[in-house]
Amino acid sequence: MKRRTAREKALQALFQIDISNTEPSAAIEHVLQGEAGDEYLSRLVLGVVEQKSLIDKLIGENLEKWTIDRLATVDRNLLRIATYEMKFFRNEIPENVILDEAIEIAKIFGDDQSSKFINGVLSKVKQKVLND
Repeated sequence: MKRRTAREKALQALFQIDISNTEPSAAIEHVLQGEAGDEYLSRLVLGVVEQKSLIDKLIGENLEKWTIDRLATVDRNLLRIATYEMKFFRNEIPENVILDEAIEIAKIFGDDQSSKFINGVLSKVKQKVLND
């Protein structure tokens, strides 16, 4: 599975977890729809769930006039995935690749403003992560 596909499926799984409190393993199984599992997909979903409070704090510090709870579910979970990747996969994936992927996925799954919003927030998160 390509990383783009893993990110899209991770977004779908995290969306499901966010709105219905589904168990992560069940959400992953649901989005795979009988396909073989993917290590990167599992690492993303389980990592975001495990590090959610740290990730949400980092995102929240870079939101202007918003709270994490007020964000659209797609935007919130896409920010979580990208923030998790920036924080924990920095040596594996360049930050700009993570940012570009998140923007492209936002264009597919988000609304008309999602990609601009994701870009703005993640640009700030990127600077914060690089300075830590």
